[in-house]
Amino acid sequence: RRLVDRLPRMLASLAFVYASVCAAMWFLQERLIFPGSDYVPDLRAQADRAERLDLATPDGARLRGVLLGQPAAAGVRRPLAIYFGGNAEEVTWWAQAREWPAHWAIALVNYRGFGQSTGTPAEAALYADARLLYDTLTGRPDIDPRRVVLLGRSLGSGVATQLAAERATVGLILVSPYDSVAAVARSHYPWLPVNALLRHRFDSLARAPRLAQPLLMLVSPDDTLVPIAHSERLYAAWAGPKRMERIRGADHASIADAPEYWRAVLAFLASREGG
Repeated sequence: RRLVDRLPRMLASLAFVYASVCAAMWFLQERLIFPGSDYVPDLRAQADRAERLDLATPDGARLRGVLLGQPAAAGVRRPLAIYFGGNAEEVTWWAQAREWPAHWAIALVNYRGFGQSTGTPAEAALYADARLLYDTLTGRPDIDPRRVVLLGRSLGSGVATQLAAERATVGLILVSPYDSVAAVARSHYPWLPVNALLRHRFDSLARAPRLAQPLLMLVSPDDTLVPIAHSERLYAAWAGPKRMERIRGADHASIADAPEYWRAVLAFLASREGG
């Protein structure tokens, strides 16, 4: 048969395949955005400096993790850093890192559905859980609510940015951040109707012009998962004092292995100790 005769059937087949791919992306997007991790590290060696945390959410989930750092003396309030990890990260693993300053309280609590936390992750749920974690910890007598720093990596940069728009903080550290999940998805899947399909947008760019907190942004020019252009757009829109450090020779997964990473993180925390 001539090509012109076969063309309608070919177009119909292509349209069916395209619609099937779009439907699969709609139904499977949670697995792509929140793949999670059920890895449970052995923290017995950190037992003297890692307090177990277990928070109940209003919808019945349990958020589990640790509060790292040496217990404060009576009447002493510690500065607090809350870490929000990446989309496949079990965050209590970071309790094994010896670089954290001992006089800070470092909150390492897994998202719902990650590690030993229960529940199903979703954008709105992660925001609500972040508020619960913040409010719970800043209500403790050993935590100084006037000295809170948020540290968000990759997916967690969106959670940290949203929380910073709703709660008082003295600074943010964003690692491999994006302008929005929608923008990153469009760069990876330009042939998909991302705006119509995406349910979890994490639009940090919309919030950045209203955020006056000091920002440290750590990025890798070789990041292929979140290309640096997305981080740069967020950085340009940030209203407060800001500094970007480009860590070369690293990628999205290995950026925290670079010595420059910890030097920058520790220097920023030290600069925010005074509130």
